[in-house]
Amino acid sequence: MNRKFAAYLPLCWLLAIPVLNVFYGLLNHGGADTARLVTEWDRLIPFMPVFIIPYLIWYPYVFFMFVVFFKKDRQVYYRSLTLTCIGLAVCYCIFYLFQTTLPRPDIGEGGILNSLVGFVYATDSPYNCFPSIHVLTSHIVLKAAFQCKLGRRATTAAGLISWSIIASTLFVKQHVIMDVLGGILLSEMLFFLIGRRLFRESGKERAAHEC
Repeated sequence: MNRKFAAYLPLCWLLAIPVLNVFYGLLNHGGADTARLVTEWDRLIPFMPVFIIPYLIWYPYVFFMFVVFFKKDRQVYYRSLTLTCIGLAVCYCIFYLFQTTLPRPDIGEGGILNSLVGFVYATDSPYNCFPSIHVLTSHIVLKAAFQCKLGRRATTAAGLISWSIIASTLFVKQHVIMDVLGGILLSEMLFFLIGRRLFRESGKERAAHEC
């Protein structure tokens, strides 16, 4: 029993994510120099309350996928979790130095979807926009899913869910295009600058251990 419990102890590192999220709340407010990155392209994107569903499943989805990585490939688990934590830290630094905001639409009254959107708007002020943390983490999870070799169906499902979450940030007007591009770019930079190095070092350690 103790051995089984000890085997799952590394999952406790997932608690680093909610701990880091404390800084999100501390920075989620405007100021005199708050910028807007809204473009004409953003104004063409319709407000679609139905996308609040993938938007809200983001948090359990990310944690579920980390558990999958933990069971399937520990190397992918540790690497993607490390990149996520570093990415969050980078985002919070950006929020502190370059705070952005965006206008929100009139969501109207009635309907469970509008109520869910209203709940999100009420609990999350329209700041901390660039880059999008929803996009950053969903993109990291998506890349990790391909590296983990989950199988065709599982990888396809991860792709559909990740991209629907990314799209949802635009359709529920929680982010603008620049926020999405910023999240994807940060994810790619983390994998290029840090992820590959972690992969090489882990590979060398594994090879040495096998020898």
